[in-house]
Amino acid sequence: MAIDWDRRTCARRGHVTYAPDEPRLRERLHTDTALGAAWRCLRCGDFTLGEPQGSGPAERAPLVPRGKVLRDVFVLRLLAVERAVRGVFVVLVALAVWKFSNSQDAVRRLFDEYLDVFRPVFRHFHYDLDHSPVVGTVQKTFGYRHDTLVLVALLLLAYALIELVEAVGLWYARRWAEYLTVVATAAFLPLEIYELTERVSGLKIATLLLNILAVLYILLAKRLFGLRGGHRAFEEERHGAALLEVREAATVGARA
Repeated sequence: MAIDWDRRTCARRGHVTYAPDEPRLRERLHTDTALGAAWRCLRCGDFTLGEPQGSGPAERAPLVPRGKVLRDVFVLRLLAVERAVRGVFVVLVALAVWKFSNSQDAVRRLFDEYLDVFRPVFRHFHYDLDHSPVVGTVQKTFGYRHDTLVLVALLLLAYALIELVEAVGLWYARRWAEYLTVVATAAFLPLEIYELTERVSGLKIATLLLNILAVLYILLAKRLFGLRGGHRAFEEERHGAALLEVREAATVGARA
């Protein structure tokens, strides 16, 4: 079933009504009922009782996202949530790296002690911990210099900050956030592809596909970097919608 984005949004946020000064449009958006005056919602087209939320010339009617625009906002907010979760996770990793850099020797001693305890247990199950790739990777990190680990932590924090800024901007559908998301995401695509050549996993493949789809969707839907007419076409589309909000709602009423 197709989603009625207009009524779905009105159910969550309420209707948006407006009384235009133009008599002909005003008549189409207004009706009298036994319970009082009712005005047509500029988003979903349904009548709602009560005084209009605004009034004035039709060209000053509020820009109310409808249909495809509401769907685009929903998709952007899904991406915002994904960016926020990733940003918080990277912050936690950066803090862990920073704490490890300040207590590297203590963590190494603790790791070696636990390794000595669990070595006979794993040997009983014919698993050699001394040649385990995981153990080898952990032991290799102990050889990193303190300054190197601090630099890694700072770089992780910078990456997390970018992700969180993207999340906030995408949630509020800011155009600068769309540019930032496309540029930042595309910049890391070669690294993600390189990681797949080193080791393939379902999570890496899913992440790569999600990022590619996100870049393509935002580029085309938001007309970034001159695509599909660029910024001018995007603004004309928005401006045209602002001028046609009242007329569109009136047309819905006429058809009804």
